[in-house]
Amino acid sequence: MKLFLVRHGHALADKEDSRRPLSARGGEVTRSVAAFLRPSGVLAEVKAVWHSPLVRARETAELLVKELVPDALLIETAGLLPEDDPVAVADRLDRAEYAVMIVGHEPQLGELATLLVRGKLKPVGFEFRKSAILALEKSGGRHKKSGRVRWRVRWHFSPELLATGRTAGDED
Repeated sequence: MKLFLVRHGHALADKEDSRRPLSARGGEVTRSVAAFLRPSGVLAEVKAVWHSPLVRARETAELLVKELVPDALLIETAGLLPEDDPVAVADRLDRAEYAVMIVGHEPQLGELATLLVRGKLKPVGFEFRKSAILALEKSGGRHKKSGRVRWRVRWHFSPELLATGRTAGDED
């Protein structure tokens, strides 16, 4: 099974809009990431896109589904807020039988990735820039101490690699 962890795109500041939807730049960078990945088909097998209830995550998920996986189910999922414990999400992923994309937030995504790959939450081994994607797959093994399913990194893409002259921006 494959898993794609995605941090939401750049959002408006709280003082601009307290709902914090994607900014124009956030939408632009997310579309650029999708355009870059589309020809490879690396996300084509995603069956469901889980996203947090926050507007910026939902909008990022909607853009990615539209651009890359139009047949995937878009599912608002509890437990994906920035400060939520990633253990419940990891438990749910252990039982998943199809490719999933999760669109969420830091610090939770970094902690979740660390838990899946290393079998423990700390120290956090992954940093997600806005609109970045980390691709993981189940390795077939289990972590010795925790007994959790072991995942391995397939690739990690950050939008700074695009030659658009724009970056995702993490200043907010």
